[in-house]
Amino acid sequence: MNDSKINQKNSPIAYSCYYTQNREGEQFASQHVLSFQISGVLTLNNGSKEYVFNPGDFRFIRRNQLIKFIKQPDPNTAFQSISIYLNQEALRDYSIQYNQKTSLIKSPETEMVLQLKEVPLLKSFMNSLIPYINEDQLITEELQALKVNEAITILLQCNPELKDILFDFNEPGKIDLEAFMKKNFHFNVQLDRFAYLTGRSLATFKRDFQRIFDISPSRWLIQKRLQEAYYQIKEKGKTPSEVYLEVGFEDLSHFSFAFKKQFGMPPSKV
Repeated sequence: MNDSKINQKNSPIAYSCYYTQNREGEQFASQHVLSFQISGVLTLNNGSKEYVFNPGDFRFIRRNQLIKFIKQPDPNTAFQSISIYLNQEALRDYSIQYNQKTSLIKSPETEMVLQLKEVPLLKSFMNSLIPYINEDQLITEELQALKVNEAITILLQCNPELKDILFDFNEPGKIDLEAFMKKNFHFNVQLDRFAYLTGRSLATFKRDFQRIFDISPSRWLIQKRLQEAYYQIKEKGKTPSEVYLEVGFEDLSHFSFAFKKQFGMPPSKV
């Protein structure tokens, strides 16, 4: 049975369905996302806080953040969620059409992941997306654009405070690189992504990093991830297979090789 389904390529409307086992991973949230948890449990962690969403919960995920996730199916059904992505182009068009602008210089300092109150408008909107994911028919781009605009309108009516987030089109500003990296080293992303999120070009990021840590970013990331893995295994009693993804390695064999090279023993011998 197919474990996941997205109704159409490049569609802003996505449906996730997992039947058999937990799914873990991470992603870069490049766009704002409005989601509804149909069944199962979703756990998100952005390095600062953990969020748990149960069946019936609505969530709004802000753009430009790194997120780890665990999708846990319900024993009797499955993990199911439906999401609509609010890309910058659609939000700019909406801003022009309806004269919606933020009055702030930068986006307000609020939670990066928000649990929204259940209101009839949100529930009926999510129900209206079901034909977009269940029917084997072509959904035109015009129809998809209408649903995106409807989602924006409902969000603004139900949560007016989101206006200053939705219509903030600024790119990430220059932030404290040292603090950011110490909080986010366990995300397995390319250096250019770290550079972007700290408000720097890749060249400036590497130069600032070398000045702050006196080591290259790549070497520092490996050392930091291995140190955290050693701590988790020795002090928390976790197994290598539980740790390697958590600290930012892509696969267990690479993790084990790097760990042995760093500490002189395989992780299973700690």
